[in-house]
Amino acid sequence: MRVDVRNPPYPIVIGRGVRPERPKGPLALLYDERVAGFARALEADWEIPHALGIPGGEGAKTLEVYGRVLSFLAQRGLPRDATLVVVGGGSLTDLGGFVAATYLRGIPYLSFPTTTLALVDASVGGKTGLNLPEGKNLVGAFHFPQGVFGDLEALRTLPPPLFKEGLVEAFKHGLIRGEEALLEVEGLSPEAEGLAEYLVRAVRVKVEITEKDPLEKGERRLLNLGHTLAHALEAASRHALSHGVAVAYGLLFAALLGRALGGEDLLGPVRRLLGWLSPPAPPPLSFDELLPYLLRDKKKRREALYWVVPLGLGRLEVRPVEEGLLREVYADWQRLIVHPAPSGPPPS
Repeated sequence: MRVDVRNPPYPIVIGRGVRPERPKGPLALLYDERVAGFARALEADWEIPHALGIPGGEGAKTLEVYGRVLSFLAQRGLPRDATLVVVGGGSLTDLGGFVAATYLRGIPYLSFPTTTLALVDASVGGKTGLNLPEGKNLVGAFHFPQGVFGDLEALRTLPPPLFKEGLVEAFKHGLIRGEEALLEVEGLSPEAEGLAEYLVRAVRVKVEITEKDPLEKGERRLLNLGHTLAHALEAASRHALSHGVAVAYGLLFAALLGRALGGEDLLGPVRRLLGWLSPPAPPPLSFDELLPYLLRDKKKRREALYWVVPLGLGRLEVRPVEEGLLREVYADWQRLIVHPAPSGPPPS
């Protein structure tokens, strides 16, 4: 199944055994060591002369690793018409895209996402970047791939928790667009018959938004739903929480915030998501411990921190929120996270 992005143009292809034609010109391969078999098969098929494997995860998105990859390309004399082929999860596509954006002031790259998170979110939309000790994704650039190719066979290698975590972003897309079908995650697995259709539906939501606002000047900010708290939790815990889990907890906070600001009660579907996910508990961080990371959030404008607030399915606003209300909602959130709802269909 294929989704064609129009602004700027590139294809997103999802299916089993997906592989495009070999790009012309020199190639280099950057891959997550956890999917070395998948990457090496591509390396052999395309006769890629230069390949670098690194450990995946948030540890890949550092200035140190970034410098190492740049030096790898420079030492092998990769020219400006070279294409970087990136294979791995969201951290690899973030890192690889930023390397491609900055090596020789920009070279093309292809993305082969191997996790659900990378497939529905990180590899789509042209956001690339790195973390700093002070916060998540504080370094980055918009650099769009030449194509995204999601082979569903790669998803079979994922541990069940990792497969589920990536679908939190697809669930988020359902909240943003009001597509209730995207909120139904309980029956999904790597072998599920409708998996490709579900993933394509989620990808289309992000594509529709990023086509209108590729550089995040307006509507694209809605895609940060749940991410303000999530990024603070990740940074404050030194990434003890994975991104998908942190976003799930961030969506719970967003639902509470929306209700406190007079919106519809969206706690039901979000708590069912958490029940299905069965995530580890977040570290016991006080609001004051999170506050420095919240204040470094990229959505901050002057002295105000803006939040994506869900006021109903498909009805969101981006607005500043008083610190006093944030503290109250955070206290409610802390009480709720120890009582996630059981998974399963909503009550009739």
